[in-house]
Amino acid sequence: MNKARTASRIRKAAGKKKNSLIHEERNPTLEVDMSCLGSDHPTSFHFFPDALEIASFSRSLLSWYEVHKRNLPWRKQASAESNLNRRAYAVWVSEVMLQQTQVATVIDYYNRWMRKWPTLGALAKASLEEVNQMWAGLGYYARGKRLHQGAQQVVSQLNGEMPQTAAELQKLLPGVGRYTAGAIASIAYEQATGVVDGNVIRVLCRVRCIGADPSSPAVMNTLWDLADILVDPARPGDFNQALMELGALLCTPKAPLCVQCPVKSHCYAYKWVQKDLDCVFQSQQGKGASESEPPTDIEECVPAAGTCPLCLPPTSPWDKKLGVANFPRKSLKKQPRLMQGLTCVLERKSVRGESEFLLTQRPSSGLLAGMWEFPSILCETEVPKEEQEQALSVHLAAVTEGMGVIRGLCYIGEVFHMFSHIHQTYLIYFLSLNESNCTAVAHEGVRGLCTVRWVTKAEFQKSAVSTAMKKIFKMYESWSIGKQEKRKINKRKRTSEADRQLSLDRFFKPVAK
Repeated sequence: MNKARTASRIRKAAGKKKNSLIHEERNPTLEVDMSCLGSDHPTSFHFFPDALEIASFSRSLLSWYEVHKRNLPWRKQASAESNLNRRAYAVWVSEVMLQQTQVATVIDYYNRWMRKWPTLGALAKASLEEVNQMWAGLGYYARGKRLHQGAQQVVSQLNGEMPQTAAELQKLLPGVGRYTAGAIASIAYEQATGVVDGNVIRVLCRVRCIGADPSSPAVMNTLWDLADILVDPARPGDFNQALMELGALLCTPKAPLCVQCPVKSHCYAYKWVQKDLDCVFQSQQGKGASESEPPTDIEECVPAAGTCPLCLPPTSPWDKKLGVANFPRKSLKKQPRLMQGLTCVLERKSVRGESEFLLTQRPSSGLLAGMWEFPSILCETEVPKEEQEQALSVHLAAVTEGMGVIRGLCYIGEVFHMFSHIHQTYLIYFLSLNESNCTAVAHEGVRGLCTVRWVTKAEFQKSAVSTAMKKIFKMYESWSIGKQEKRKINKRKRTSEADRQLSLDRFFKPVAK
């Protein structure tokens, strides 16, 4: 299909569909020739070779952003802060928190964090324990640790001054990758550098019909090149935030709101959908058309998957039902590891009669580094039921040093929790030192290879514990309440039976003479 034929077909369709909904949603400013996707074409097809189009894209996107951007605390703080160092710190905190975490979840954490540590210096003085406590429940806990390390590094090695370019930020700060460096540099320091996150990947893949695996180095390099080409040199921070906002609000993974999109006139995927609609309409109109006008060939309207390394692969061609959601294609994810854990909620009564629970601290590196948890064993393979109590008893003896023979472990249920790369099933046991046959109690401090401490319920809630541990404690509380209710019912039954027996005794008691 050549360019002239395509233009002629669209003009004819427009005249015939003047009052139809399909025609009303077509965008006449889309002039790209989509037929080139059916044959070999240069990779420049997937770029923005026209400076005028780049300017138009930026202008439309920024105009939309000014009206529709969300009122988020980090945006407000960054725009109001005149001190570049503090502005960069505020952006850094927000970008690290937003990695793999929803905006709604981050808002409260961000506000509390900035109230507690409003500057780099304040964060640098904090302990890792305090940072872990603040981060608890946000997930991906290494982020908080690296942010803390970065603040200490800026203070101790850079005289408290943040690096001001994307290259320096990525080179000098631990845990700062290309995206975070670009976000800080563009938003805080107005460096004209692009950013590529999940939302940007989705937008750019649709705008330029990039259907190859977005996780491949070649495609990722192309997306970064596109981001750098498009970024507005006058307003780089706003542009990057606008592009991400577009992906979050309109160009969503499912059910994208293309009609409301401010850059749909530049979107190849949107044009492809409109072309499909044109073909369907032409086919329907062809049924009643004169024999001199041949019907539209629907297959000819669907560009075949070609040999271009950025296009949809031949094994997974365009699907009309998906529309623009054909892009980007999902990468193959590595299967998560399945792991089992044995965990014990160990309880004792304090001198005040208040329940306390034993926590152990995880190693300073690895998963959930430095976090607190109930005594636990993690296993790569499933532990047979008959061996679970024995394994957990041995572990409890090791972490407490001196509790002696442990008996009375009670199984209360299981908790499932998903980490980014691990699916963990915790088998939960309970042990009360007041009811067990232990010959000694566990004391706080370093025990063997780990540190242990006793905490009340209130202290547990404030401790640096993971979401998985909070789930476990919630299960324990539900089980404990059920156990208490059962005891009350049994007590009432025993009391009732005793009363009935007493009444019978009185009935048969001889009358006094």
